Amino acid sequence: MTTPEFRKSSYSNQNQNCVEVADLDTGAAVRDTQNRDRGHLEFPAAEWRAFLTEVRGEQL
Repeated sequence: MTTPEFRKSSYSNQNQNCVEVADLDTGAAVRDTQNRDRGHLEFPAAEWRAFLTEVRGEQL
């Protein structure tokens, strides 16, 4: 198992309330920037696409 390469989400604002996202072969992983040691959540590709579609205000 490889370690995910996290980057700051483009949807994070400029203050301390940030999340980081990593692309996975199976979908995406998300973690809290301030609590990296608490792990991350993984989402299957279909769920991640549905989430991004909703956030962007697009039609499914």
